[in-house]
Amino acid sequence: MTDERSRHRLESVVLDEDSLGAISRDQEQERQTAIFDLTEQNYFQPEGAESGPYALEIALIENRLALHITGPGYDHTHLLSLSPFRTVIKDYFEICASYYEAIRGATPQKIETLDMGRRGLHNEGSSLLQARLAGKIATDLETARRLFTLICALHWRG
Repeated sequence: MTDERSRHRLESVVLDEDSLGAISRDQEQERQTAIFDLTEQNYFQPEGAESGPYALEIALIENRLALHITGPGYDHTHLLSLSPFRTVIKDYFEICASYYEAIRGATPQKIETLDMGRRGLHNEGSSLLQARLAGKIATDLETARRLFTLICALHWRG
């Protein structure tokens, strides 16, 4: 990691408890893994911030995504409309449900096909997130992927 990239990173990520719905064991595992992986390695540079590390709190406020970021000399909340994400999140949930069902007894080919579809939708959501953050927060694709997982966690309803 270059010096520039190492200066701009998340050191903590918290999901607003009031924004979370009930989730399955599989979804909780994905959420915890995403938070762990995200804090272990990421690139996260808010526009106008001189240096990190940063703390991030993710919440839903009136059907908008709220990203509250704090760091040395930086304290800002970015609000993003969730409308552009609705279709990809809905499709992602549907394929995840099919995938979790399949891993309990489907053929390896069916599981692989569903996993490829799941990964494709996850990449689509991650790219959309990067585009929506353009001019506000710069991230690499892996950071955007983990953030997309956490955004989905705010939409999971048991």
